[in-house]
Amino acid sequence: MSAERRARDLGLEIPDFSQGSYVGTRDTWIRPWRIHRGVLYLEGHAPVRRGEVVHPGRLGRDVTLEQGREAARIAGLNVLAGVRAALGNLDRVECLIRSLNFVVAAEDFYDVQQVADGMTDLLADVFGPEAGYGCRATIGVQSLVRNLCFETWVEFGLRDDTE
Repeated sequence: MSAERRARDLGLEIPDFSQGSYVGTRDTWIRPWRIHRGVLYLEGHAPVRRGEVVHPGRLGRDVTLEQGREAARIAGLNVLAGVRAALGNLDRVECLIRSLNFVVAAEDFYDVQQVADGMTDLLADVFGPEAGYGCRATIGVQSLVRNLCFETWVEFGLRDDTE
């Protein structure tokens, strides 16, 4: 089954970034994506919906684990929107290569990997478990821009090398 069909069957509300609604599409000095040698590199994607940060703050202090997982899932929806903006549709993705995830956490919050599961589980649902789970690192950090609690960078292998 195609990734576009899975996303539709799951009823996902994937934003449309084609109108410049994502920060990287508005700033001329930042590339929202780049394709090089069959790999799609996406800039950082975060839990932002209609311009508003979802669950701002620090995990373990301002944000619960469940809220953090939801924030990561919203970032994942934005990743899917970024893929569509770069490629036209999700079906050109062969696999998730890797993700680097940042979780703003209180000093005694150690479950950062469980937060990132919200995004990576969504990608596995859309691309299938073989293609949708890639290598992953999740790092607890002190702060992110706009008081975000989560941000991710992802790289996808593509079905062809066409840029």
